[in-house]
Amino acid sequence: MRVWLAPAGFHVEPARPDDAERLAALHADAFFRGWPAADFAAWLADPVTPGYVVCDARRRIVGFAMARTVGPEAEILTVVVEKRWRGKHLGTALLDAVIDDLHNSPVTTLFLEVDQANSAALAVYTGRGFFSTDMRRDYYQTADGKPATALVMRLDLG
Repeated sequence: MRVWLAPAGFHVEPARPDDAERLAALHADAFFRGWPAADFAAWLADPVTPGYVVCDARRRIVGFAMARTVGPEAEILTVVVEKRWRGKHLGTALLDAVIDDLHNSPVTTLFLEVDQANSAALAVYTGRGFFSTDMRRDYYQTADGKPATALVMRLDLG
């Protein structure tokens, strides 16, 4: 099993299907429309949708990232860090683990979508070499009912 070091005494490791309930809870807390645990369990059981968790030595999960791979392309589906651990570079550690792991695969291009108002995420992504390729207006629905625009970002790995 691969393990990547992360700040604050945490590490990143591959997610397992039995992590699905915890990932669903973290996702629901972070996003207006959380994804169900059954979906996480199915994704984590499928090798084309690798997941990564950031956790402490007792494997208490405080964040995760999910990706989907299709041939030479991959997409980051989501990155979540528990609210009290945000700003401690754990999201960056998750992103770095995903990128590092994809370097050992046939994937040459990595995509993601991010709310254009999420300045913290944009700083992390651009700091890792992602660049904006497109935008999707009214892509996200927010808790207040107002739509948000997603930026489509790309990173060339090959």
